[in-house]
Amino acid sequence: MKKLTLARAQVNTKLGDLNANLEKHIQMIEQAGQQGADLIIFPELSLTGYVLQDIAATVACRPTEDDPVFKRLLEASLGIDLVVGFVEEDERYRYYISGAYLSAGKVIHVHRKVYLPTYGIFDEKRYFAAGDSFQAFDTRFGRMGLLICEDFWHVSSPYTLWMDGADILLFTSASPGRGVSEEILGSAQWVETVNRTYAGLFTTFVAHANRVGFEDGLNFWGGATVYDPDGKLVGQAPFNEEGITLVELDLNQLRRTRVRLPLLRDERSDLVTRELSRIANNSTHKKP
Repeated sequence: MKKLTLARAQVNTKLGDLNANLEKHIQMIEQAGQQGADLIIFPELSLTGYVLQDIAATVACRPTEDDPVFKRLLEASLGIDLVVGFVEEDERYRYYISGAYLSAGKVIHVHRKVYLPTYGIFDEKRYFAAGDSFQAFDTRFGRMGLLICEDFWHVSSPYTLWMDGADILLFTSASPGRGVSEEILGSAQWVETVNRTYAGLFTTFVAHANRVGFEDGLNFWGGATVYDPDGKLVGQAPFNEEGITLVELDLNQLRRTRVRLPLLRDERSDLVTRELSRIANNSTHKKP
């Protein structure tokens, strides 16, 4: 497939109200499908809200057809692919900030957030377990990678997915507004810079979905962007507005960019692996 119509849902999630949030997801999925979208991406923790703290376990789900929440989402994925954010409960009752890619009634991939921020206003590691892998996955639109918020602040995360074959990077976040500049929130400006940089450096598509609304004093700004493999902005959602934004991706751009700029061809992943192993095994760094 050479074209992908991508929808990003900027949802104003109700904290801890799983049923209300699920209904809003179903409505937005149906709306995106009617508008011709092939894939809709929801933000981080879109089914639960962000500042969960001690109620995280009460809104947790398991990404299986036996789970009542995922049963409905899997049914919805028969007509359109989707990415949802949720609290995942594993078999031993550990809880993760997770994202799931669903397609044709099946769970294609689940990513557990690896980097849990514990600085400034963030305290995620107190309530959640950390994931331990970055893996690309195959979809009907090509190979993709999924990262959640703090994950894409670490360049090793998208780099690993790039080396694992991901040509489309999906970033989801519940990013609160922080910092002020003349025209744009400081946090929004920095996220846009990072996403544009990754798209150009890794010659991939980078699509970001961020939530909107207020929660426990935090303002989530939306405004998510999509960049093509040239690092060119091809879609931007409005700030602070709930709704769906569609953009059509020309997947042929991957070939055009990589013919002109063969960074992937020339990347020395073997060298990087060797040098990182050397650094990890060298417990005492000698001075020059």
